[in-house]
Amino acid sequence: MTENMDYRQAGVDIEAGEAAVERIKGLARSTFRPEVLEELGGFGGLFAPGWKGLKEPVLVAGCDGVGTKLKIAFAANKHDTVGIDCVAMCVNDILVQGAEPLFFLDYLALGKLQPERVEEIISGIAEGCRQAGCALLGGETAEMPGFYPPGEYDLAGFAVGMADRSGIINGSTIKAGDAVVGLASNGLHSNGYSLARKVLLEEANLLITDYQPGLGVTLAEEMLRPTLVYVKPVLGAISKFSVKGMANITGGGLPGNLPRILPAGLQAEIDVGSWPEPPVFEMISELGPVKRGEMFRTFNMGIGYALVVTEKESTRLIDYFKEQDFSAYLIGHIGSGNENIVLNKI
Repeated sequence: MTENMDYRQAGVDIEAGEAAVERIKGLARSTFRPEVLEELGGFGGLFAPGWKGLKEPVLVAGCDGVGTKLKIAFAANKHDTVGIDCVAMCVNDILVQGAEPLFFLDYLALGKLQPERVEEIISGIAEGCRQAGCALLGGETAEMPGFYPPGEYDLAGFAVGMADRSGIINGSTIKAGDAVVGLASNGLHSNGYSLARKVLLEEANLLITDYQPGLGVTLAEEMLRPTLVYVKPVLGAISKFSVKGMANITGGGLPGNLPRILPAGLQAEIDVGSWPEPPVFEMISELGPVKRGEMFRTFNMGIGYALVVTEKESTRLIDYFKEQDFSAYLIGHIGSGNENIVLNKI
């Protein structure tokens, strides 16, 4: 029998955990807003929100993970972008109701803690927080020997934002004739990876290291493009335009997300072809093959975020986003009906 057993022999390295915390303190500090009261390392993050003229402030919270996109990060041994995905998935969700993200917490669980790997992952989270303008207030790094295969981990996040109760955007004022403006995605973002991996890696036997002429990059580069963070341009749009409703186009695509904000008796009539689809979607559809209807139910198909405004404001809104270096398109209108969404070909 082994004598003097310790935690390290059981697979948990306390010193490595402490080293990881020291490595990520600077990353977290780079995201701090004035409301953050203490450095990273306490039992809880302290944040003193200012009301900034809000009459009735409401906290808006959301959580999400990166999903099986992490499998691509493991295979490519590239871990500095999945943190951006984690932040984007959370902050884009709470943005839908008009909330400004205030702070973010992460949960990282690994089989074996390697301080360098943790620093790489957290560097992506810090970058996502900087893009969103929120503070990385804290988190949890859990070493769980025997729970995850060697080299693998899971990553989730939690975002808290604030909105004025009277200014919460919920779609209740949407009417027939309103316009749907779509903000372009840069590819897969962080949804549909189980199907994408099945088609591209298992059925087509493509290697993630191979250059794909149709994509202009390697498959790993394409599949690891970080999810776009829409916070800053959309918050600016809310302050300048009468935005009636918004949808974050994630799992379920346009059919699964846009109808969630529509009042009863209205449907979204989307003009498929009114925006350019990133080539990775055609690649998946052809190699599967995967039917177009299934593609739209699984992937964002090139639209990562949607806003509903009056027809009159739609052109100016599109021009505004282009000024912010975000591609935007008039992708459809709201009509009377009970079909939730209609995908029209143009």
